[in-house]
Amino acid sequence: MAKKYVYSFDEGNKDMRTLLGGKGANLAEMTRLGINVPFGFTVSTEACIRYYDESEQLWDELVKEIEANIKKTEEKVGKKFGDDTNPLLFSVRSGAVVSMPGMMDTVLNLGLTDVSVEGLAKHTDNPRFAYDSYRRFIQMFSNVSKGLDVEKFEEILADERKKAGVELDKDIPAENLKEVVRRYKELYKEETGHDFPQDPEQQLLDAVAAVFKSWNNERARYYRNMNDIAHDLGTAVNVQTMVFGNGGDNSGTGVAFTRDPSTGENILYGEYLINAQGEDVVAGIRTPSHISELEKQMPEIYKQFHETGERLEQHYRDMQDLEFTIDDGTLYILQTRNGKRTAQAAINIAVDLVEEGLRTKEEALMMINPNDLDQLLHPTFNQEALSKATPVARGLAASPGAATGYISFSAGDATLRNAKEEPVILARTETSPEDLQGMDSAKGILTSRGGMTSHAAVVARGMGKCCVAGAHEVHINEKEKTVTIGDLVLGEGDMISLDGSTGNIYHGQIETQDPELTGKFAKFMEWADENRRLKVRANADTPHDAQQALDLGAEGIGLCRTEHMFFAEDRINAVREMILASTKEQREKALAKIEPIQENDFYEIYKVMEDKNVTVRLLDPPLHEFLPHTDEEIAIVADELGVTILEQKKAIDELHEVNPMLGHRGLRLAITFPEIYQMQARAIIRAALRVSKELGVEVEPEIMIPLAGDPRELKVVTDSIRKEIEQIFEETGITLNYHIGTMIEIPRATLLADEIAEIAEFFSFGTNDLTQMTYGFSRDDAGKFLSQYLDDGIFEKDPFQVIDQKGVGQLMANAVKLGKRTRKDLHLGICGEHGGEPSSVAFCDDLGLDYVSCSPFRVPISRLSAAQKTIRDRQHKMTRLVESL
Repeated sequence: MAKKYVYSFDEGNKDMRTLLGGKGANLAEMTRLGINVPFGFTVSTEACIRYYDESEQLWDELVKEIEANIKKTEEKVGKKFGDDTNPLLFSVRSGAVVSMPGMMDTVLNLGLTDVSVEGLAKHTDNPRFAYDSYRRFIQMFSNVSKGLDVEKFEEILADERKKAGVELDKDIPAENLKEVVRRYKELYKEETGHDFPQDPEQQLLDAVAAVFKSWNNERARYYRNMNDIAHDLGTAVNVQTMVFGNGGDNSGTGVAFTRDPSTGENILYGEYLINAQGEDVVAGIRTPSHISELEKQMPEIYKQFHETGERLEQHYRDMQDLEFTIDDGTLYILQTRNGKRTAQAAINIAVDLVEEGLRTKEEALMMINPNDLDQLLHPTFNQEALSKATPVARGLAASPGAATGYISFSAGDATLRNAKEEPVILARTETSPEDLQGMDSAKGILTSRGGMTSHAAVVARGMGKCCVAGAHEVHINEKEKTVTIGDLVLGEGDMISLDGSTGNIYHGQIETQDPELTGKFAKFMEWADENRRLKVRANADTPHDAQQALDLGAEGIGLCRTEHMFFAEDRINAVREMILASTKEQREKALAKIEPIQENDFYEIYKVMEDKNVTVRLLDPPLHEFLPHTDEEIAIVADELGVTILEQKKAIDELHEVNPMLGHRGLRLAITFPEIYQMQARAIIRAALRVSKELGVEVEPEIMIPLAGDPRELKVVTDSIRKEIEQIFEETGITLNYHIGTMIEIPRATLLADEIAEIAEFFSFGTNDLTQMTYGFSRDDAGKFLSQYLDDGIFEKDPFQVIDQKGVGQLMANAVKLGKRTRKDLHLGICGEHGGEPSSVAFCDDLGLDYVSCSPFRVPISRLSAAQKTIRDRQHKMTRLVESL
């Protein structure tokens, strides 16, 4: 039996999304439920995959299936595709397995020709409607199928709008639209060398191929990389009978959510336009009306739409995003999908669905992408600073949060300036999918046109970016690079601040503050903690970071980097004095100045953490990093330390290494200068003893030795440290439990883990260094080529962001197995950047680690990731049990 590639809407259901894409599966499901959906068919994702295997050509069997489904659709709707008097027209839309709004291409009104447009005008007695539909089709087909520049078509439309003396496209008379069509076809021929196609079936086949091709366009690939979506899924193509919102004042189109996508509030939320097609709403060409206005304008339609929305939400057990068209007083639902929402709304909706009895706690936890929690953890404006600021303009509060930055007028400029670590606000008249990378690079987005469901608003909410859209009193001139608000004219050197929760726009910079995560968020995270095995710690080097980590749910500190303390102004000169010392006595004299400061550092952190675990990593980087580099800095430091500039430069030259990341650093410093680690160990233990006594808690220090690659070197350093600690216990007559472990970050250490575990009481995987040493990549320089590896598909993920399970992961697994063989109670954790990445957290859980450690702001992400891993394991276990019965 020949493989089937095309399915009519009455052949599928919502569970076929892998084959039909999300949109196609939901169109089939709504058809099955009896909802008024314009009939059509879906060309499957498997067809898309084969299309690329066929050298981007449609094959004969697929064409025959499409033709058969055209006939079935003709019979269903009572119109004929290609008819010259009352033609059946199609919309052709992409529909990937995972929703990718705006990333791929759409063609509307397909099937119109020079002859049938006249027939449509006569049949509807509405020439304006017919030619408006035709000009839209020519523009979209030319762009999607032939890659022609939309702006050239827009210039023609603007010219005819000006000739007609009207401001809006909907007011252009029929005669001017006929001229638009003529000029569009003329432009098409100039650009392609061919007349605009007049064969409807060929139009359709070209459009299907173009949508397949759009699966691999630059913006779609960027979106998938950004959202961790596989590149081999393919997109389906939905061919759907056209219904028309641009037929007059009894017609319209809109987009609505069954709940507020910004807050999660259980109210109908959306916008619509009368006498328009769907692209007008999302493109922001006209300012739409709020969906509540439809109740006044068309009460019966509103009631029907509201009831349909509620029914679909109950059916899918989630907030729905609906596209609809009103065609001459009849409501059609064009699409439903689980709605994109801000992270705050996602949490609120998940908790509400549990309380409404639609979801279990476990299901609610699985609804949230852990990475989306990052949106909740960005700063908002400091209220005191905000109270002193006066808005210079206001737009729509399209995506909540706060952002401050320099104005940038193009995606390319925003990307470049972000690479230089400049905060930027991307200012555009309206955004389009081509702006995606710039939006990702910006702190916030400002548009002068568009509504709450415009491209800027929807994409910004998905990214967790602050966005103010539709700010009509703001004139943005991308060519001149100016933002004009009344008499105020701003340019690239000026800073503005956006409040995406109110829509306010401010001139200048406003101080921000960290968010408070309480209420439903706290309840949601409690559910996560109830469902996870893996503990979550934070990487924190200061009392402030430690407190922030606790506030975000950290159960301890997995990495306290002491070198960050060494750079502080009150001890950097003593550190430099220690480095420049030529004898042990001179070095110990300098260390004596540092020790009480170090002790106080640890004391303050232990006070915050009380009896929670704190792993302190002893000094790791090469010493040259603490020395001055420029002649001016060298002169200042030499004067402060009482040495000559020549002596200073000589010391710097002596410390210079060809490859310092593989040089004199980590425990190698302690082999040559044991007094450094001895001082740090004394400071840690004395601080712990002080806090234990003052607070009456049991502080149990964990001292971590970095860069061990051989058990013998580790033993030398460990014995040296233990000797110092035992001496303190003897002097004070007080003891406490402490542990000395090592950071596993050298491949050799993973191979000798059984021997290393004889000395180390715990392992913490430093996956940043372990990755670079395993690959032979410098993580400071890999950015020069890794992006090409990702673009070319050599790597699926950046190994510095996601654990390379085949290589680095196997070394980790070997270390766990060997280490546990020697020491059954070996404590295991990870403190590299991977500790806050969801798939890496799941991998660590599989390895049997006790905890992951990550930056404070990623603690909630790791908590949820760990919970989801436990839930998935539970579900798989239940599935296996059922299958065995």
